[in-house]
Amino acid sequence: MQLHPDTCTYNALLRGVRALGERAAAELKERWRTLKRITLSPNRIGAITKAALALNNAWR
Repeated sequence: MQLHPDTCTYNALLRGVRALGERAAAELKERWRTLKRITLSPNRIGAITKAALALNNAWR
């Protein structure tokens, strides 16, 4: 049975939005896991986090 074209379009758009949300959640989870293990001073953690975010954005 073929789905109606409107339903196919809706499903494709919904998959795209879900994929973006799941990717964002995965990145936040990994960053939080990494930051939990850092034992430096809070000032240094901020600098390291900024550098990591800059590198992450450069690699995209």
